[in-house]
Amino acid sequence: MQSSANSHFTNAQDTSLCPGDAPANRQTGDRLYWFYTQFEGVMEMYAEADAVSNYLDVHQEWFRRCAAPMQVTPLGVNGYDLTIGKFGALGYYVEPKIGLELVPQRDRIYRIETIPIPNYTPPGYDVEFRATQVLEPLALEELEHPGYPITRVSWELDLNVGVVFPKFIRSLSPNLIQRTGDRLIKQIVKQVSRRLTCKVQEDFHDQLGCEALNQYHHLRKTRTSFACFPKASQES
Repeated sequence: MQSSANSHFTNAQDTSLCPGDAPANRQTGDRLYWFYTQFEGVMEMYAEADAVSNYLDVHQEWFRRCAAPMQVTPLGVNGYDLTIGKFGALGYYVEPKIGLELVPQRDRIYRIETIPIPNYTPPGYDVEFRATQVLEPLALEELEHPGYPITRVSWELDLNVGVVFPKFIRSLSPNLIQRTGDRLIKQIVKQVSRRLTCKVQEDFHDQLGCEALNQYHHLRKTRTSFACFPKASQES
């Protein structure tokens, strides 16, 4: 999950801390450094909105498959325990787990929210995740071929990550820590969103059959079938 786009990012295998070096939990009173990001994006599905909605509603059949290679364990009917992967910067790395609930849709509006993982205390970090997805059938005048409907899934994400850093990180400039953390979080969102979106698109059209899958492969070359970018108030 790490990105090589920033000089502060190094190989997690070389610099991971030993268990004894792990920072204390937030209950000890150590400071949480918070990193915020807001993203929005689009995922196009080449089918009627009802077909897309029927697919998304039954997340028990596709979420774990599409989230791989991330580790996913069901939590109740609509929840999941998700291990995102090891990532970090400035020589410090964590492998966060997050509990997510895929809230049942209302009027084609879907929400994903953070939920606690039973019997688990995050070791030195905290995550707040809120996402909204809205299904919007494209109007006829927007379609290149009226016989082939397109449903646009527009989404927004608010992600807050708090980390308790060890002393060797806290001795660095607060501005450097903040800038590096913000950049890293944005890189992770972009990478995970692209990977997960592509898998969901592929899986959805595959479920509809060979003709739908071939149409998706063709249209994604000529249309912007996926987009992910910081919201207007965020830095690019």
